[in-house]
Amino acid sequence: MAALRAPEGGCPWDRKQDFASIAPYTIEEAYEVADAIARGDFDDLREELGDLLLQVVYHARMAEEEGKFDFGDVVQAITEKLLRRHPHVFGEARGMTPEAVAGLWEQIKAQEKAERGDRAANTQGALAGVPVALPALTRALKLQDKAGQVGFDWNDPMAVLAKIREEADEIEAELKAGAKQEAAREVGDLLFAVVNLARHLGADPEAVLRATNRKFERRFASIERALDDAGKSPSKATLAEMDALWDAAKAAEK
Repeated sequence: MAALRAPEGGCPWDRKQDFASIAPYTIEEAYEVADAIARGDFDDLREELGDLLLQVVYHARMAEEEGKFDFGDVVQAITEKLLRRHPHVFGEARGMTPEAVAGLWEQIKAQEKAERGDRAANTQGALAGVPVALPALTRALKLQDKAGQVGFDWNDPMAVLAKIREEADEIEAELKAGAKQEAAREVGDLLFAVVNLARHLGADPEAVLRATNRKFERRFASIERALDDAGKSPSKATLAEMDALWDAAKAAEK
């Protein structure tokens, strides 16, 4: 990376980049890692982890050029954090449950912020520290987690399900009134409630939605194959025909 960024003999494209221009690639590579894991493709995972590591090296190199820190500092920082946040492994604490470990992790994080005088965290309240750039479903999940830590939460998934029904009813009311913009806003509330239900079920909403996307792609491909065998394309088929083929594809998976 130092050679790629070198003023003399380096790559013109790599020299031109900065933290902001590289950040979207970092996010993209993280998603490609998640995709390889979801597909169970370990050859692809090996390659995608390399691509993600390159992003870390890239940012560290740019920081080193500005005299901020280098790759070694990044490794040292995460090593110290892991040691500090795992006293049940590297310290005196032993025999902790996974739930107790998660609670201890949050306590240590809060202590770290207090020790370094994290004024932003202290002034912004319980929801501070959730990055705005996160995917919306993931950010909703993290916001709900933080609110739950201070007691703003339901204890019963059925109560969350009732909230989902309430939000769906509000969408229906707006649609009946011809208020599409208001209905669209209510869809946001519905999505937020659905994320909350996933959280209460111990599911990652991003992961379950990715799985549903793959299922939709798989079943729609089955529809296309069946129509192709019949000498048709989806654009030439009726909705009733495609619905019947969808049901057949769904039944075949069971």
